[in-house]
Amino acid sequence: MHLAYPAVLAALLFSVGLYGVLARRNAILVLMSVELMLNAVNLNLVAFDVWLRDTLHAGQALTLFVIVIAAAEIGIGLAIVLLVYRNRGSSDVDRLTDLAEHGPHDPYDPQGEGAGPSAPEEKAEAAA
Repeated sequence: MHLAYPAVLAALLFSVGLYGVLARRNAILVLMSVELMLNAVNLNLVAFDVWLRDTLHAGQALTLFVIVIAAAEIGIGLAIVLLVYRNRGSSDVDRLTDLAEHGPHDPYDPQGEGAGPSAPEEKAEAAA
């Protein structure tokens, strides 16, 4: 078996997944792009395992672990996306700013209130 064919296919899959993570704004599409990247890694693991003729089949065993992690990631990720969509009405990644720390000059904080005192001295003055 030639190693170049699955390696090129894995590189293409990973590139498409990376483009999807960097360019997409919808959280569901970002999760699907992460899955494409994980599948590219799985393809490389199995291809190199066959090419090296590993007697323990470590690449295939590691592929099973990656599949389990991907299934858990997509389950938790979809639950979070559904809760965000239910609360916000949109799953746009760029609009999720409630969890971000707002500084005094944050463009998403029009009042300029910020998240509170950030320096330890300011916290000590606020407590006194």
